[in-house]
Amino acid sequence: MVLRIPAPLAPVKVAVLPLIKKDGLPEKARAIIDGLKLSHNCQYDEKDSIGKRYRRQDAIGTPYCITVDHQSLEDGMVTIRERDSMKQERVAISDVERIVSEKVDMKGLLRRL
Repeated sequence: MVLRIPAPLAPVKVAVLPLIKKDGLPEKARAIIDGLKLSHNCQYDEKDSIGKRYRRQDAIGTPYCITVDHQSLEDGMVTIRERDSMKQERVAISDVERIVSEKVDMKGLLRRL
């Protein structure tokens, strides 16, 4: 089940998910969510497999999930997954806040109407 609500109207804008609960991934994910939580309603989740976490976020209408993996520690990039298309792309951690802000901006939704 997927709640397909426009991103600007979604109660939770983004979820940050470390791939696993060890190897420094939760710490990196917490640092990312600390940068986002002042601007957006965010969730952090490290319970269950990544697929189950994606589906749980889909069910509550979270439009974007950010996954922190081992490669993130090496190259400073994370994966952003879009709920409706399930498209995933690698982006720099330094660009995450700007990208999420652009995607969930209410002005962008109103311009498209």
